[in-house]
Amino acid sequence: MSIRDWPSLERPREKLLAKGAKALSDAELLAIFLRTGCSGKSAVDLARELLNSFGGLRQILEADRAGFCSAHGLGDAKYTQLQAVLEMGRRHLSSVMEQGQGFENPQMVKDYLRAELRHRPREVFSVLLLDNQHHLIGYHELFQGTIDAASVYPREVVKLALSHNAAAVILAHNHPSGIAEPSQADKHITTRLQKALGLVDIRVLDHMVVGEAQVLSFAERGLL
Repeated sequence: MSIRDWPSLERPREKLLAKGAKALSDAELLAIFLRTGCSGKSAVDLARELLNSFGGLRQILEADRAGFCSAHGLGDAKYTQLQAVLEMGRRHLSSVMEQGQGFENPQMVKDYLRAELRHRPREVFSVLLLDNQHHLIGYHELFQGTIDAASVYPREVVKLALSHNAAAVILAHNHPSGIAEPSQADKHITTRLQKALGLVDIRVLDHMVVGEAQVLSFAERGLL
């Protein structure tokens, strides 16, 4: 049966308009993105097949070009469209935080960091630079590889913060293992950076560890 023949509120587009995007399943959201199915399959059927094949929505969104385009019903046109959508989402979050609104909602900061770091296959250490009103000045990735006390240089973080006249920073890095629990090395790095930045009157507001399912906040955990 074609989606056009479904009851109105069971059609993904109509359901979204009536109830909002959060009411849709992964398959329904993906079906709206796909727009059409293929021979003998509705867009929802194709979406379910792709979700099963890739292992989930996240795997589809983070697939590289070769892997994405090799799937039946996908190709370069869909890949470029998807990359544009993902980048618009990242830029929206960045724009909100630059206006200062994002730091009234810690979850938005977590969402931004998750979008930037969760899919990375290697550890990446980054810094969010903030002004006196905690507006975002910029996001910078400083170190990659195994993030430990030997690979994160406080002088580089201090130099970056001073060059942008930052009043505060939020530290962040990802755990490719998917587990957001901070290690002893993470705690040690945070202490070293707090001391180094404190010497030049720059506050460390938080250190966030990005995992698979969550973003852990040092501040919320009481580790700062």
